[in-house]
Amino acid sequence: CQQKLLFAVVMNGYRKYRNDMHNASIKGRAISPVTSTMPRLPFHFSALCVVLMGAVAFTVALPRARFHSMHATNRQQAVGEDYWWRYNQTDCPYDDVAGSCAGKSVDDCKQICLNTTGCGGFNYPHGYLKQTDCSQHKAAANSVDLYVLMNKPQPPPPPPPAPAVNWPPVWPHPAQYTNGTTTLAVDASSFTFTSNPIFVDMVNAWERFRPNFFPHRTGAAPSGAASSLQVTVSDPTAPLQVETDESYNLTIPDDGSAITLSAVTPYGAYHGMETLSQLIRFNFDTLTYEIPGAPWEITDKPRFQHREVLLDSSRHFEPVKTLMNVIDSLTYAKINVVHWHIVDEQSFPFMSPSQPKLSYGAYSAQERFSVQDVEDVVEYARQRGVRVMVEVDTPGHAQSWCVGYPEICPSPTCQMPLNPATNATFDVISGLFKDLTGGARGSGLFPDNVMHLGGDEVNTACWSSTPAVADWLKKMNFTTDDAYMYFVQRTQAIAHSYGRDVVGWEEIWNHFGTKLAKSTIIHQWLPGSNIAVNATSNGYRVLWSTDGVWYLDGLGVTWEAMYEAEPCTGIADNLCDTLVLGGGGEMWGETVDTSDIEQTIWPRLGAIAERLWSPRNLTSPDQARVRYQNFRCLLNRRGVAAAPSNNPTARDAPPGPGGCLDQ
Repeated sequence: CQQKLLFAVVMNGYRKYRNDMHNASIKGRAISPVTSTMPRLPFHFSALCVVLMGAVAFTVALPRARFHSMHATNRQQAVGEDYWWRYNQTDCPYDDVAGSCAGKSVDDCKQICLNTTGCGGFNYPHGYLKQTDCSQHKAAANSVDLYVLMNKPQPPPPPPPAPAVNWPPVWPHPAQYTNGTTTLAVDASSFTFTSNPIFVDMVNAWERFRPNFFPHRTGAAPSGAASSLQVTVSDPTAPLQVETDESYNLTIPDDGSAITLSAVTPYGAYHGMETLSQLIRFNFDTLTYEIPGAPWEITDKPRFQHREVLLDSSRHFEPVKTLMNVIDSLTYAKINVVHWHIVDEQSFPFMSPSQPKLSYGAYSAQERFSVQDVEDVVEYARQRGVRVMVEVDTPGHAQSWCVGYPEICPSPTCQMPLNPATNATFDVISGLFKDLTGGARGSGLFPDNVMHLGGDEVNTACWSSTPAVADWLKKMNFTTDDAYMYFVQRTQAIAHSYGRDVVGWEEIWNHFGTKLAKSTIIHQWLPGSNIAVNATSNGYRVLWSTDGVWYLDGLGVTWEAMYEAEPCTGIADNLCDTLVLGGGGEMWGETVDTSDIEQTIWPRLGAIAERLWSPRNLTSPDQARVRYQNFRCLLNRRGVAAAPSNNPTARDAPPGPGGCLDQ
């Protein structure tokens, strides 16, 4: 009986399953039921079999879609409400199956999907049914929510992000910090500063920082107030170069004992003093200074070594005082490089001692830089921890050279790129470079060991259309691109001979790639470019200043877009850490002069500054917004003409009356 009963049960289940499968796969056709002669059993067995077969029939008559779901798609046996995952404002584009539940309720759509072969979900309210692999192809969609059938309950949504606050009240965000809950009073009237060792640069630094620590007059502080800062620098004579250590450690006890700051170099100490200046706030109710959240322990260093702003003194002349004012403002955001685009096709304001006729290309006699002017700007920057990297763009962007030295240009009517066919061109370049570099590493008017040679936007049509240059090309068996490479390599060789590493705009990589000297630093700038990925994969160092993202003359680019940009996208971590030197904001001068340069640079350069200084995981403008707004107000309090932080267009005036934090 057991064998016969088992056989009967199996056969009955098999017939039921085949009928269901045929009906599910071929709709609209009459399918004859599968029949078979049942084994004839004795009566008492037959009665028992009838009962058991009824139970079996009930079991296999579960809804066909449920059975198919278990068998074909490995879904959870008991499909219930908790197993439908909902993704708000999401869809699986182009991942549909036949059928629709448009106009139905969500519950009806779920049942229709369960009864449809191959359905793994649906969007709502459109009602398109989706394939079972839909969860692998999700995409944002404003008009629908996505429901997907899964084999386990949906996890609870993550908690909403904490509201943005001005914490820590420092810009850019430190690499690491801990803090407490004590509001520490600071005694401004008797505050003292000590340095170990004592050296002139640090004494001068304290004189600069004290007004930023204590901008308001005040009376006596309460007892227990902090009243001293002790600074220790282990290498006070360290030169300021791209590899210079800028780290610092700042400790602020909560009991009024000495605040301590330690750094390897003076430049790290300057950053620590800037951080402390931002932590100290003035309480207008009590007319006292205080530090919130003591005790503080801050261990900080930049993510990238090179954090620049480009200043263009060729499209508009920028006086020495203007340059120095900008340099002062850079320190508030720990920007450490002025990329000085000192000459271009429009004007040549630098007075070269060895090539004096170059400055004939200046706009006027008063719009020039003497050697002493350059020395003053570079030293002013150094004392504030800011390197000055000079750019002399060749062979293009050089029409202003032709005013004083027409022989180095192809012809009076076709003046650039500079003429590669005459040694006179390279004699002028060599003399100029020696003026700028002093002829040796770490020396000259610009002691920075990195020099930018441009190399961008070179239209070689003048070379092929000028008979003398065209004859030279033929003699050298050069194409115009060969001549371009010849010019770049010969100019780089001059800079190398004077101890300089060379930066070039990305066109030189696009044209010549690994033919360039391995010490060449490639500066990415073209909109949408990702040459940094290719260059670093070939072992070249890069800078990142992509137009449309980090070009400050792009007045419609928001600070949020600047903040979210990531120089190391697509680059392996080890290459990012070793070959991506950094980058910065480029303040091209077509529409800026002294009248509007600060409000065009600020506050948006602050977004770039935090990206280049702070940890990579700080990516949310929403979380940074309140700190960013407070930073803009700090700039204003310090006399920097930073535009409203919420401007839809950079450097616009405030839209109307309102507080600093509201605009």
